[in-house]
Amino acid sequence: MIVFPNAKINLGLHVLRKRTDGYHDIDTCMYPIPLKEALEIIPSPSFSFTHSGIPIPGTAEHNLIVKAFQLLLTDFPKITAVAAHLHKHIPIGAGLGGGSADAAFALKLLNKLFSLGLTQKQLEDYASQLGSDCPFFVQNKAQMATGRGEKLESISIDLSGTWIYLIHPGIHIGTKEAYAGIKPSERDLDLKEILADPSSWKSQLVNDFEKGIFSNYPEIASIKSKLYNAGAWYAAMSGSGSAVFGLFKDRPEEIKFPEHYFLFSENLA
Repeated sequence: MIVFPNAKINLGLHVLRKRTDGYHDIDTCMYPIPLKEALEIIPSPSFSFTHSGIPIPGTAEHNLIVKAFQLLLTDFPKITAVAAHLHKHIPIGAGLGGGSADAAFALKLLNKLFSLGLTQKQLEDYASQLGSDCPFFVQNKAQMATGRGEKLESISIDLSGTWIYLIHPGIHIGTKEAYAGIKPSERDLDLKEILADPSSWKSQLVNDFEKGIFSNYPEIASIKSKLYNAGAWYAAMSGSGSAVFGLFKDRPEEIKFPEHYFLFSENLA
């Protein structure tokens, strides 16, 4: 059985306050994009996890796909061993949710493979144990995410027909580093109100991580400027970075970036 986990972008990201549990309360809209990788899981005499494509750091036992299998195995001990292979294509440490997508898609695939009968809510509960962004990929549609990112609410945003031009400069931004440049603050204007008026996005739809990260990495800030100069009607960094995307009404002309940058451009269906 093969599935194709996809990436997401953040349309606005407000860091509101630090919580007593060490996490932060956020307010953001996550939107799926057709940048995908491939995950195959099949029954096997013994468990194995392999990968190809973009190198994945760390050992297999720390991979979220392996953790997803182990999580279900705890509650469903009759699950048999599987062989899992991931072809990695979504840049790592880019704010695109690739690892979270892998985990959620693994849960959904295992649910189907072993006929576990898990509901959408149950899958989201399992996903929330693997990471804050993971539950989003269960429904995999535009959703508001609050709390530490696990509280989801559907929102009507349709970017179909919009061209996305996404660039990752190969800079890895760790979560700890990203939050070090943040000063949490409450907002007067609700994020949903801003999202309801796309004409206001350029001036009002803000990713709070940009200020600190752009200060530390002017190279990332220049990507956003280039996208606006190329005609994007909105551009922003996704998540805690370092991927930056631009939204265009029509297919943009080729924008010159260094050869080692990861580039993705497609019409959003």
